[in-house]
Amino acid sequence: MSSRERILNSLRNAPQPFGPIEKPATYLPMTPLADRSPAALRQRFIAEAEKLSSQVHVVNSTSHAVETLLALLEGDERVISWTPELLPLPNLAETLVQAGIALADPRDPSVRVGISGVDAALAATGSLVLASGGGQYRTASLLPPVHIALVKESQILSDFEEWMAIQRAQKLTRFRQSSNIVVISGPSRTADIAMQLILGMHGPGELHILLLAD
Repeated sequence: MSSRERILNSLRNAPQPFGPIEKPATYLPMTPLADRSPAALRQRFIAEAEKLSSQVHVVNSTSHAVETLLALLEGDERVISWTPELLPLPNLAETLVQAGIALADPRDPSVRVGISGVDAALAATGSLVLASGGGQYRTASLLPPVHIALVKESQILSDFEEWMAIQRAQKLTRFRQSSNIVVISGPSRTADIAMQLILGMHGPGELHILLLAD
C-alpha cells in the first residue's frame, strides 16, 4: 500500500467529530411575526427599515410620489434607473424629461442617484428583494451613492421565508429569469476598521424607500 493510500484510509477510518444530525420536521422563521395583517406588515416594515438607517417616505398619491422623488433628485441632471415602464410610477420617463433629468448609462460611475423597483419588501427585517435582468439594472442599486427604491404596499411580505415559498410555488422561475438576486437591508455599511460604523463603503450610503399606496 502506498503512502497516499495509507493516508486516505486513515482519514476515512478516523472518528467523525459529529454524529448524524436529525433533519427537523419544520423550520421556524428566524424572525417570527405575530400579526401578518397588511396594516401590521406595513408598520413593521417601516419600523425595521428605519432601524437600518433607510429613509422611508410614505406617499399617498402619484402626485405626492413624483413630488417626493423630484425633491430627492434636486440638482441632478442624470440618473441610473430601471427601465421606467418597469417601475410602479406611471409616466416616470416623461416626468424625468420634463424635469430636465436624463437616463444615464447604467455603468456610469459618476451618477449620484440610482432608481429601482423591488420584487418584494420584507416586513420582518425591513429588507428589499431585487432581481436584475431585462431592464432591471443591478447597478441602479449598487453603483450610485444614493439609491431610491419604489415599493408598492402590496409588495410587502412577512419575511424571506414567505418570499421563498412563493418562488418554490412558481418553480423558481424568477431565479431562472434573473442574472442576479440580492436582498438589501439598509445602506451599505461596514465596521471592520476599529469597529467604527461607516455607511456607503461598498455601495450606496443612502437608501430612500418611496412607499406607494396601491
